[in-house]
Formats: sequence, structure tokens, C-alpha cells
Amino acid sequence: MSGKYDLVIVGGGISGASLLYTTAKFTDIDSIALVEKEAEVAAINSHHTNNSQTLHFGDIETNYTLEKAREVKEGAELLAGYLENHDPDREMHAKRSKMVLAVGEDEVPQLETRYHEKGFGDLFPKLRPIGREEIADIEPKVLEGREPDVDMLALQTPDGYVVDYGMTAESFVEQATEEANVDVYTGTAVTDITPTLDGYTIATEDGRFDCDAAVVAAGSHSLQMAKELGYGEDKVLLPVAGSFFLADDLLNGKVYTLQMKKLPFAAVHGDADVHDDSITRFGPTAKLVPALERGNVSTVSDFLDVFGLNAASFLSYANFLSDRVLLPYVLRNLLYDLPEVGPRQFLPHVQKVVPSVELDDIERAKGYGGVRPQIVDTKAKSLDMGEAKIVGDDIIFNITPSPGASTCLKNAMRDTHTLVDFLDGEYEFDEAAFREATIGQFPYAEGADAPAASGADAAAEAPADDD
Repeated sequence: MSGKYDLVIVGGGISGASLLYTTAKFTDIDSIALVEKEAEVAAINSHHTNNSQTLHFGDIETNYTLEKAREVKEGAELLAGYLENHDPDREMHAKRSKMVLAVGEDEVPQLETRYHEKGFGDLFPKLRPIGREEIADIEPKVLEGREPDVDMLALQTPDGYVVDYGMTAESFVEQATEEANVDVYTGTAVTDITPTLDGYTIATEDGRFDCDAAVVAAGSHSLQMAKELGYGEDKVLLPVAGSFFLADDLLNGKVYTLQMKKLPFAAVHGDADVHDDSITRFGPTAKLVPALERGNVSTVSDFLDVFGLNAASFLSYANFLSDRVLLPYVLRNLLYDLPEVGPRQFLPHVQKVVPSVELDDIERAKGYGGVRPQIVDTKAKSLDMGEAKIVGDDIIFNITPSPGASTCLKNAMRDTHTLVDFLDGEYEFDEAAFREATIGQFPYAEGADAPAASGADAAAEAPADDD
């Protein structure tokens, strides 16, 4: 196979699929192709067993600053609006209660301050503080067996979107392929990307594609491909594998716990499964692994390519892994995968959410979990939080750790503005129609208005290397 396209997107996960949808439905770009190495789209980290199925708004994620929450909020509302518009029968998503739980005299004041003084109550009109009685009404198991004199407070919202990101990616692709100018190639692994005088040649195991502009949305592999073209030399990856434990039907919705300060990873939370109400999922754990894909040994060499085996990489790892908070956390997470020991060590995290749970009630979720490509800046020798984007000459590389799935449409919107510029202004992006089909369908609280942004504002409202 071979072909000449205006735009080629490499990677058919939620990131690549959302960009395909946005460019196919809301621009007049003449020809677009998506190339995916797996036999189906969304087969790796976007698959519903490989992530926590959470649509992150920033309302109950207590490791988010107000600025970060404001940024993530619009992205989540874009996707939630799409789901409301295209999934009326709730096959791709469910909507349940969601809360963050503070337990004890140290945590409760933190949560009160966050809501009342730090602006989160104003930013999220549907978010409200509730005490023991209302917590028990919504999530009875959270109170069952808990000491009656322990201080408790929760911030609760009805906007607990539980999302099958794999099915959502498939929906994006289905919508896009309704257009005659779109081709999708699965089972087509990219072997090389070469700059040409007027764009790029993308070589695959089944042929080559020539294009004027390209976007690489291949998760951890995006940085590998960027480095092969001379980009991202000051970045390496810290691949973090997430795992889960399963229990019976204990929760009606999502229950988060307060984030431990200085940790970049999500605090343990309990989630009702998007497809199976009889399952509650607890996690994720966060284990460092030397591979770009969970359980795929062939990606160990890919990790070494990205890591570089140089002094800057080793010094960067040593710098942040020596942190007094992060190092014990990393070591403790290694224990969770061990037989017998793992469930016993993880149990207290579950009991913080559901006190009555016993060891026999939880089991490791076999076959669940993906890899988050956490970015490491070798100049600053530090972890970079959020999504990384590298913009080159007529090419974009997207490396999307959490909450990349939640903000996939916002990222696609920004990239579409960039692509229109790449293509010399020959094409136009109808952002108003895009917003109407997505965030325009999101159910806001009574009296609250949907945010408006011009094309220029939307393209520039966030730094390219942070989400």
C-alpha cells in the first residue's frame, strides 16, 4: 500500500483518533490518513482494562492546582459533551456520583480550604461539600465499619463520568470515516519517518505514505520517533505501569482519597466499572518498568532507545528517585505485585475508602493495566507533569500521560490550529461547529454558561508542553 496525503496521523489510540475526528469533521483538509500498528484501534493504553476509566475534570483531583484544574476542566467538558451527543444509550460511558474523601483532623481542613479559599467551589458549581450523613446516603460502604468519632468531609459532584476510552476512540474513527477523504490503516507498523522537501515519507511494513504534515500520537513511542528525527533530545521517559485490584460491588460511583503531597501519581481510588456494576476497581498502583508497553518484552529495547544510556539520563533518574517521598513510594509499589504480600500491603489503601473490606475481598486484576509515559527533563533533572508536546517542522509529537485521554479533544483542537498553519493556510478549521458538537452538548449547572474561546485563544491558551 502507498499513498499521498495532506495529513498522516500515526497512532490510533484515543489521542490519534480524536485528532482524526476533529480534522475530518471540522476542517476541509483534502486527504487524511490514520496509521495504527495494531490490528484494531485503541488496543493498548486506551483499552478499557488498561486505564482507570476516569474522565478527569480537576474537581476531585487534589494534586491539581486551580490553574491546572481550569485547563483540564474545559478538555473534560469537550469530551463529556461528545459522549452526551453520540452515546445516548450509555454504551461508551456511564455517569455516576464522584467524590474526594477527607478522613481525620489533618485532611478535613485541607479539603475545606481547597473548596472555600482556593477557588475550587467557584470553578466547579456542581461540586459541594457533604458530611457523614450524606456520604452514607450516597456511598453506604464508605461509612460502614468506620469509627463514629472520626472527622469526615467529602466534595461530591454528579459529574462522575466513567468512560470506555477504547470504545470512544472507535467512535471517533467511525465518525471520521464517514468522510470520503479519510483512510484508516490498521495492522500497519511504522518503521521510519523521513523528512522530504515538501513534508514527510512515512515508511511502514506494508508500504509508504507521503504527506505534507504529520502527527505522531503513538504514546511512549512518540518520543522514540521524535528522537530519531533529532527532536526531544533533552527528554527521556519514566514508564510507569499501573495495576488494579478488584472487589465485589462496594461503591456506587467514584471515591477518591486525598493526594499525598509531592507525588505526581494519583492517590488510590475506588471506581465502579463502566461495563460491569458488580465490580469495584481499586488503584492504580504505580510501578516503574523498563518497557514502553505493558507485557510486551519487545518494547524493552524501545525504552533503551528513548532512555539513551547516557549520563544526563542516569543523573536525572537518580535526582528524583532519591527524593524522600518518591523513593519509598516507588519501593512500596513494587510490593503490590508480589503474591500474598501484595494484597496485604495494598489492603489499607482500600480500607481507607471502604473500612469493612477484608483481605479475602480483594484480588489482583489480572491482565489489567497500561503504561504511562511520564516525561523526564534531563536539563532540569526533574519529572515533567502532564502532557508533553514537541512541535517540529510540519510535524507534531504527542506524548500523553494522564490526563491525556480526558483532554484528548482539547489537544486535538490545538493541534488542528497548528496543522492548518502547517498547510499554509489552504484549509480552515470550523472551531464553532466543533465546539457545538462537543462542549455545546455538555449539561452545565443551572445558571452556568459554556466557555467561549476564539480560534486564536484556543490555540494559545495553554503551554504546549503541559496540559
